Amino acid sequence: MPSPIPANTMYKNIPSPNAAIGRKRFLQTIALATAGAAFAVRQIEAQPSPSPSAAAAAPQRPPQIAPELIKRFVGAGHGDLNAVRDMLAEQPALVNGIWDWGGGDFETALGGASHMGRRDIAEFLLEKGARLDLFAAAMLGKLDIIKAAVAAYPNIVHVRGPHTIPLITHAEKGGSTEVVEFLKPLVG
Repeated sequence: MPSPIPANTMYKNIPSPNAAIGRKRFLQTIALATAGAAFAVRQIEAQPSPSPSAAAAAPQRPPQIAPELIKRFVGAGHGDLNAVRDMLAEQPALVNGIWDWGGGDFETALGGASHMGRRDIAEFLLEKGARLDLFAAAMLGKLDIIKAAVAAYPNIVHVRGPHTIPLITHAEKGGSTEVVEFLKPLVG
């Protein structure tokens, strides 16, 4: 078994971080760094670039819906079923349009129908592909959905909907006594 190297000689050829290095060591370090950088550049250049046909194969998205159209649609969701029908017939992608009233107060037409207790508009929007949320489920009296959400995330009873309207208010607007009675002891 070889004898261990004495501690005082083990690192004698490695300069301390504070020691000045000589011209020869400096030039060797620069040469090594330059060679490493040149190698990295060559490796990057050797990588195949995406072909123009690959970029052309990416699906093109349709243009964005005009913000004022989304705002009108969300507004109609609060109480004008005929306007909602007409607007969706003309522009089906509006069904999940979201309007920011300011300060992060985001709302969909379904959200508007939900806090206004407009079951007819909410059910129409859901039939047309609107994304069901907890507030609409509460207004529609979907107790099983509310119970499942509360079981998974107990504090969800305190989450506010559009315009900071509480979950229990959505249930009250929809006339869902079962959901209201379930939520009452949980919201305090």
